[in-house]
Amino acid sequence: MTKNEDMNSPYYKFAEKLLNKREIHSCNASLKKESIVFFDELKDLLFPHFSNKVYYAPDEIIAKMRLLERNLITLLKINNNDDKGIDKKAHTFISKIPAIHDMLWDDADAIFKGDPAAESIDEVILAYPGFMAIFIYRLAHELYKLKIPIIPRILTEHAHEITGIDIHPGAEIDSPFFIDHGTGIVIGETTVIGKNVKIYQGVTLGALSVDKNQVNSKRHPTIEDDVILYSQAVILGGDTIIGKHSIVGGNAWVTQSVPSNSVVYSKSEVRVRSNEQYFDTLEYII
Repeated sequence: MTKNEDMNSPYYKFAEKLLNKREIHSCNASLKKESIVFFDELKDLLFPHFSNKVYYAPDEIIAKMRLLERNLITLLKINNNDDKGIDKKAHTFISKIPAIHDMLWDDADAIFKGDPAAESIDEVILAYPGFMAIFIYRLAHELYKLKIPIIPRILTEHAHEITGIDIHPGAEIDSPFFIDHGTGIVIGETTVIGKNVKIYQGVTLGALSVDKNQVNSKRHPTIEDDVILYSQAVILGGDTIIGKHSIVGGNAWVTQSVPSNSVVYSKSEVRVRSNEQYFDTLEYII
């Protein structure tokens, strides 16, 4: 086949387009893998439940933290070698680790104390998907605040993959925070959550619209302290505030603020019919 014949191939234009896309959107193939490896290293350090390494002296911990800082610098260079502030960002992130660790223990303790099925705080740390999602979120959130691109989303999407819980790294979530069961929870980028909030499976904290022009606006709700959100509750909108000490019942749909000490619930209706009755097809919901 000649060169001219190759250029006339139905795949030639596609091949040119593909090469152009690969040049414009090139990304180091190891970025996702190395981001998860870095998280696993942090996990091993912060919680002995996940580590084969035994530390015997403070000097060993300090040496590991310095190694993690160097590893993070390498990871950030893979992500964006043009960023001149990489060393400072890595140092700032590592300096936040003690505070993150304290928050995570408070989270784990809240889950243990709030779940009758939890037999120990060690069980929560090892086996609860809610805790793991919070763990990864708290690390990703600190990277997000440092304006590090892509890596925070890689980490929270890793959490999504392994737990079924989708928390955007930009969300502001205070501690302690309690996720019970957790599957199907979605927490949007501009969500704000206070202290002692408890969320059950299937809860959505989302936006009323997905207009790209709203990228810099608050699109997701605020959940104040000591609120409980039961399963499948949907709370939407950047102006929506759930006041302190409120309860939002299962399957409730909320698009406006409610005051403190409120109870919000979705009223169901039971209709009894005989075998001779039938409903119009419009009444069937699948």
